Amino acid sequence: MENLKSLQGKRMINVAVFASGSGSNAQKIISFFKNHSRIKVALIVCNKLKAGVLNIAEKESIPTLIINRDNFEETGYVPELHHYDIDFIVLAGFLWKIPSVLIKNYPDNIINIHPALLPAYGGKGMYGQAVHKAVIDGKESESGITIHYVNEIYDNGKIIFQAKCIVEEQETPESLAGKIHILEHMHYSQEIGKILERKNIEDKMEN
Repeated sequence: MENLKSLQGKRMINVAVFASGSGSNAQKIISFFKNHSRIKVALIVCNKLKAGVLNIAEKESIPTLIINRDNFEETGYVPELHHYDIDFIVLAGFLWKIPSVLIKNYPDNIINIHPALLPAYGGKGMYGQAVHKAVIDGKESESGITIHYVNEIYDNGKIIFQAKCIVEEQETPESLAGKIHILEHMHYSQEIGKILERKNIEDKMEN
C-alpha cells in the first residue's frame, strides 16, 4: 500500500469518507475539497443501504462502497480501498469500530471527529444524543468536538484538534447537538486539509 510518504510525486491525495447517516459532515467535506488541487474525496463508504449520505454521493458523482460487518471485520475492505487508490480515511458519523486490519494498512491515516472533549465522554456507545445527555448529566460547563487519529480502542487515538462551546444551564441534548454540529461543520474540513498538507510537507522534508 502506498503511504503518504510517497505522495509528493502524486497528482492527488484520494480520501475515503466513511459515514452511516445523513452525511451532513460528508457534504461539507466534499464541498470544501471540490476544487482542491491536491486533495479529492474519491469514495464514500457506508454501512446502511438507505443512508442519506448515499444520495449526496450520487449527487456529487462520487463512487460508493456498501459494506457489511462480517467482511469489514475480516478484511477491512482493504482490497477495495486499494482499488480506488485511497490514501487517507475520514470518519464522519461512522458508527462501527474500525478493525485492526484496516488500521494496520492505514497507520496514522485514519481520523475521526467525536462530539465531546475527549478523553471525557468517549468509548463504546458514546455517540450522538447519548454523548450530549451524558455531558449535561455530568454538569459540565463546556463541551465541544475532538478530531483524533483512530486506533484499535474507541476514541483513544492521539488528539489532533479540539474546539469548545458553552453548556448552558437549561441545555438539552438537542440544543447541545446543534452547537456541536456548528463546530463540526466549521472545523472538520479545514483540519483535514491542514493534516494532509502537514503530512505532505513532513514527507518532503524526509525525502
